[in-house]
Amino acid sequence: MSIRAKEIAFSCYPVTDFVRARGFYEGVLGLKSTMLYGEPGGMQWAEYDIGGGTLSIGSAPQMKPSPDGCSVALEVEDFDAAIAQLRQHQVRFRMEPFESPVCRMAIIHDPDGNSLLIHQRKTRA
Repeated sequence: MSIRAKEIAFSCYPVTDFVRARGFYEGVLGLKSTMLYGEPGGMQWAEYDIGGGTLSIGSAPQMKPSPDGCSVALEVEDFDAAIAQLRQHQVRFRMEPFESPVCRMAIIHDPDGNSLLIHQRKTRA
């Protein structure tokens, strides 16, 4: 018998300063919160629905940020404009923008050092 997962419910990044993290995810990345939970000083949680998936940030004592954990790739409409926006906000890059045969991407850090990918697929001929 297998678990038979049917979808990814959400991906979550641990954060240490919830207000600062929301400022980054909402102010810099332009995401819109679809759910907020918790109280300052206790567990706090925010969800951002993107396409058919959900990206979350959470703050709780047992959750520790890491640049080497799982990372989410955000598909953007305009890669160059996204990179310019990130540079304008002085976001730290873990890996500068690069191109592969199928996409363009860069890896950035959120304020807690978690890694996020900024990604744009190339159109297929």
